[in-house]
Amino acid sequence: MNVRLTKDQKIKIANSDDVYSIMQQILLRENRIGRDQEHFWIVGLDKSNKILFIELLALGNDNRVHIKAPQVFRMAIYKNAPKVIFIHNHPSGAIKPSEEDLKTTDRLLKAGEIIEIDVIDHLIISEKEYFGFNEAGMIEELKNNGAYRIVERERADLEKWRLENEREKASKEANKETAKRLLALNTLSTEEIRKATGLTVREMNKVVKELI
Repeated sequence: MNVRLTKDQKIKIANSDDVYSIMQQILLRENRIGRDQEHFWIVGLDKSNKILFIELLALGNDNRVHIKAPQVFRMAIYKNAPKVIFIHNHPSGAIKPSEEDLKTTDRLLKAGEIIEIDVIDHLIISEKEYFGFNEAGMIEELKNNGAYRIVERERADLEKWRLENEREKASKEANKETAKRLLALNTLSTEEIRKATGLTVREMNKVVKELI
């Protein structure tokens, strides 16, 4: 689920404090019941570290959330984000990374290397504080430790998945261009064009706005 950002939140990230200041606000938007669940977010950045998007990828129970690499990196590929930051909360308030947190981060770092998306940090947050893997020197350590290695089958699956996502994105862009050309002809209604191209209502509205 895409997280709607204010204009002030679409900033260039300088450090972990910048990320936490935004994610703390997002976490505090949740009601108390929501905050008692683990959330896992991904922040996509452009080359200059400006935020492109924040996506809530999964909700778990009070101490675990389950995620897989394709689910994590899908939006980054679609939005052309060369860098990402992971964030998840610990409802208990304890921000020390667990053994599972280390394994998950390690696995996603290695997967990111294969599909050429740089994982630059992972933050564990609570309502009042955070722990940053990068600040603690753990991102570089995990990249170099060799503890988790992508086996050939996983590597092939990730590469296949990346190519499929790129083809899907290219097809979507082609459909948008077709919609623009049909709108310019002014012979079909917007809804007819939307159905013919397979675009969602939101995507079609965006195409219309781009032509105004």
